[in-house]
Amino acid sequence: MNGVIVIDKPAGKTSFDVVDEVRRTLGVRKAGHTGTLDPLATGVLPVCLNEATKLVPFLMGGWKVYRATLLLGVRTDTLDRDGQVERTCVPSVTPEEIAGALKKCVGRRPQQAPRYSALKFKGKALYRWARQGVAIDPPSRIVEIDELTIESIEGPYATFTVRCSKGTYIRSLCAEVGENLGCGACLYALRRLKTGPFDETLAVRLEDEAGAAGPERLRQGLIPLIDALPELTEIEVDASLAKRIRAGHQPKRGDWGEEDIPFLAPEDMIKFTLNRRALVAIGKVVPPPPASGETSGDAPFTKILRVFNP
Repeated sequence: MNGVIVIDKPAGKTSFDVVDEVRRTLGVRKAGHTGTLDPLATGVLPVCLNEATKLVPFLMGGWKVYRATLLLGVRTDTLDRDGQVERTCVPSVTPEEIAGALKKCVGRRPQQAPRYSALKFKGKALYRWARQGVAIDPPSRIVEIDELTIESIEGPYATFTVRCSKGTYIRSLCAEVGENLGCGACLYALRRLKTGPFDETLAVRLEDEAGAAGPERLRQGLIPLIDALPELTEIEVDASLAKRIRAGHQPKRGDWGEEDIPFLAPEDMIKFTLNRRALVAIGKVVPPPPASGETSGDAPFTKILRVFNP
């Protein structure tokens, strides 16, 4: 069984818990997710099975969409409501001030990862260092908040949706808003609505109303490899070329007629498919030969990055 199943992750479980449950329920050998959700969070968690685990690096970089609720006046060590409360106060801010602080988060900006997070430092997750009492100054990196829409502001709670880049911590965003308002804040609730090409309309619940995991329901939600990267340009190959690519052949321009190759720029990502039913490989377009060189069929076309077995 090869493909991606989008799980509607329940609150209270780690992403690893979900992946392990899917793997055991379906009896697959390999499984992995495309981006961690904290135990508090719910929503879209794509789980890649067997050959689809090779897709993980290509699926992690897409935009994410979240619905979040922040709680003003509460600071915790984990930056969310599950953490140890470090300080509380009664926030004295207006809805307009809260909205203004949230809107200021839009754009490219440095963000510091939470001390309790899965980000690695010297090969070990930050939360492991924190639990051992080792003070690590979390690294800062550039993230982008593309859109932020405020849904409601009621008392100390503010709910908003945000479209952001890979690596953005909504917990850190909430804490930063609280600091800018002078009262502190933490993440109260979080749901991932979309990651890359996968949204919650594709999501399957792990358990039915009776609380039992359903293998048949999971199988019905399986997204084939060929459909997992819809944004990539598709180039069809025949069985002979598919076999050669899977054996290590790097595609040349002479493998197709010129009319069969769509317009592509160097560094563009493409997927090679067999009979439009099976994913053969993912590659990256290489620059064409210099003007002074030959443009024969031996000129390189792509560098193969991943090969997928039938």
